[in-house]
Amino acid sequence: MAEQYYAKKQYTQAQLVYEDVIPYFKGSQEFEDIYYKYAFTAYHQRDYLNAENLFKTFMEVFPNSSRAEEIQYMRAYTYYKQSPKPELDQTNSLKAIGLMQTFINTNPGSARIKEASDIIDELRGKLEKKDFQAAQLYFDMGQFRAAAVAYNSLINSYPDSKLSDEYKFMAIKAYFRFAEMSIEEKKTERFEKVVDESFEFLDMFPESSYTKQVELYLNQSQTHIKNITNEPSATST
Repeated sequence: MAEQYYAKKQYTQAQLVYEDVIPYFKGSQEFEDIYYKYAFTAYHQRDYLNAENLFKTFMEVFPNSSRAEEIQYMRAYTYYKQSPKPELDQTNSLKAIGLMQTFINTNPGSARIKEASDIIDELRGKLEKKDFQAAQLYFDMGQFRAAAVAYNSLINSYPDSKLSDEYKFMAIKAYFRFAEMSIEEKKTERFEKVVDESFEFLDMFPESSYTKQVELYLNQSQTHIKNITNEPSATST
């Protein structure tokens, strides 16, 4: 009956019957096939949390199975299916990335390598978006020093990002705002930070569309430093 339900894609009914018969088939030749289908009944019902656990158990009970590669991939895939939108907690995304990378490393000849790599790229894009939103929130709240650090962290965390020059520009903008708001005793040091960041930007992204704006922040910062450090001229009497 379980096999018939499974063949008809009546996965809820199949799951219930499989649960009843599994204890009687442990150690038999049919056990692997039954457990394989049992695990997929959870997956097909979109019960990804339970499916992940069943796929993991399958790998532990049948490590030498001809289906091991498929099940290893499917376990990672269940975490991918549980990955939420960027603004929410990304624990499942991180787990999916880790398991997909392990799958790639342990199955270099698999036909699923490209799909696994594409999923990793997609999830890393989601993590990048979440981190960008956090940096932008710091900026919008006026926490400019924290924003600058967060934008620079984006460059380090996602070195291949197409938005790296934007992140660096926003870091410069945030450092400039931070310097402007600082007390007089701190302004020179903090405008010098803007100068350093600007030169670094020009070296890293010589063709960026943000170049002119960065040069503007650079020139303004150098002017501020000059005005602060120059002593007022003595007035003759």
